[in-house]
Amino acid sequence: MELGLPGGPGPAEPGPRLRGLRGEDRAASASSVSQAEAEAGRRAPSVAAVLPAGGSGERMGVPTPKQFCPILERPLISYTLQALERVCWIKDIVVAVTGENMEVMKDIIQRYQHKHISLVEAGVTRHRSIFNALKALAEDQPNSKLAKPEVVIIHDAVRPFVEEGVLLEVVIAAKEHGAAGAIRPLVSTVISPSVDGCLDYSLERARHRASEMPQAFLFDVIYEAYQQVEIYLKIISLTWSELENSPFLGKAKCSDYDLEFGTECLQLALKYCHTKAKLVEGSPDLWKVTYKRDLYAAESIIKERISQQICIVMDAKEDEEHLGHCLEEMLRKELNHVKVTSGALCHADRHLQQIILEPCYNFVCVNVMTSDFEETQKLLNMLEKSNLSILYPVVVISVHFLDCKSVPFGQKMEHLMQIRELAKEVKKRNILLCGLLIYYPQDKQRLQESLRQGAAIIATLIKERNAGLVGQLLIA
Repeated sequence: MELGLPGGPGPAEPGPRLRGLRGEDRAASASSVSQAEAEAGRRAPSVAAVLPAGGSGERMGVPTPKQFCPILERPLISYTLQALERVCWIKDIVVAVTGENMEVMKDIIQRYQHKHISLVEAGVTRHRSIFNALKALAEDQPNSKLAKPEVVIIHDAVRPFVEEGVLLEVVIAAKEHGAAGAIRPLVSTVISPSVDGCLDYSLERARHRASEMPQAFLFDVIYEAYQQVEIYLKIISLTWSELENSPFLGKAKCSDYDLEFGTECLQLALKYCHTKAKLVEGSPDLWKVTYKRDLYAAESIIKERISQQICIVMDAKEDEEHLGHCLEEMLRKELNHVKVTSGALCHADRHLQQIILEPCYNFVCVNVMTSDFEETQKLLNMLEKSNLSILYPVVVISVHFLDCKSVPFGQKMEHLMQIRELAKEVKKRNILLCGLLIYYPQDKQRLQESLRQGAAIIATLIKERNAGLVGQLLIA
């Protein structure tokens, strides 16, 4: 069985590629998938995803459940939803959350414009939450509004870096084998302690693997396994006399331990449906946010990924010798691992609009021989209309080349300090505005050194995305 993908198996991590989520791009993706299926003459399975998100995050050691902990002021679960939404062949995503967090989850979906999301109430354990989500996809349930998929993906709400490639692999393997799951090599040796706290035995690390997410199943396989849970619950609620005449007698196979303490869905499929899962080697990005230090690691990864492109915005009339172009060349030289592009602020510049839509989250607005923010304000207006900053903070650096001999320094600084109020206003829309002052004119050598220092400051502001520097005017 082959499942076509638009544009190849590109990564689906939280990062710059946003347009595939909705609108014309999603329709185009779906169209290309249909064409690929028609050419191959094979039917791709219908796919849905289940995301249990009812955990309390005890190991995190914070009062907020970890799936709702903020990264760059956005809840962790939103990044995971975004990664799944990018995959156009996942038709529905069912999230299981506790009743007390239901409104919080609804607010996240609305604020970050998530699509194709359905909510169900979580159970007291992970398995109960998954079963509740599966019921929402089953056609045998009353008031069911979702279509039953052929294959269902089960993922964790706190694994935001899942890629489309591994999702495709587990779905294809599940279609063929009934169940599939991602695995990774063990980092540490697993040992079993005895009751007195001494070593009982250890496992040979090379022969064992860590079970990760995502996992995928033929829907009928995993639903049947979880139905054993429901049968067990009905039996333990009966009296002995009721049990003798019960149609459930002899049908229960799920143990209380499986229901309350089990976490491995692949094991349920094996134990109750005799389905041996195909194991798929996963990427290092499948790690789970578990401890507080993991939040910092996840934030660092996301910052790195959205800092890979910088757009220099300058007047369309500037020639090749203009200071804006000099700064652009210095950024290319000093930041050779970052894509540096340029655009103009004229209304007809479709190139700049395309850069925003790609999207790019880092802008350097060049103002030559002026201390006002007219050009910067035009850029800010464009960014606000684009809704680019809904998912990630956008960094804008207003660069001013000023001749301090022609106008008193204090007068220029008074004008430039207006950036504080402007930055405070756009910060409400998740735009981080800072200022950078570069003296001009200078001799060529000193100018190159100022440009080099300016490039270093720009790189740091973009990489760190430090809200504490918003509204500050830095000098190169």
